Amino acid sequence: MSDVWNKCFDWPPVWLVIFMAVAWVQALVWNPLAYQSVLTNWIGLIAIAFGIALMVVSFVIFLRHKTSVVPKRTPKSIVMIGPYKYSRNPIYVADAIILIGYILTLGSVLSFLLVPLFAWVIRVRFIDGEEARIRIEFGAAYDDYCKKTRRWI
Repeated sequence: MSDVWNKCFDWPPVWLVIFMAVAWVQALVWNPLAYQSVLTNWIGLIAIAFGIALMVVSFVIFLRHKTSVVPKRTPKSIVMIGPYKYSRNPIYVADAIILIGYILTLGSVLSFLLVPLFAWVIRVRFIDGEEARIRIEFGAAYDDYCKKTRRWI
């Protein structure tokens, strides 16, 4: 049973939902710095839409390159076009943008503290291992890509 439970946490969207739930609970239970307006709500919704669009575009580019989007698998190629020109991890950037947008719609200023914690969890749980596997698979080609392209943005 614990193996099944652990596999549930091997998917970045699960972590996004966990952090969104924590933000929601925090906004309900204790929200001393609450600030919500029509403007922040719209900005939040636009950020969520942008994050989803970035995620879809990034995902489609992976599919076109016939490489895996599964975090624990070694990709078959290094993708360096589209959003991958600007970030080595645009899908994770999209997750963070969605979280930021959601926090804006909640009007919970305090929940913004969750964003760097989310980025840290994603880096430790997924990015570090992915980068190690890609470096083993592609060597100097990946090192050159890393020199030109930032991990996040």
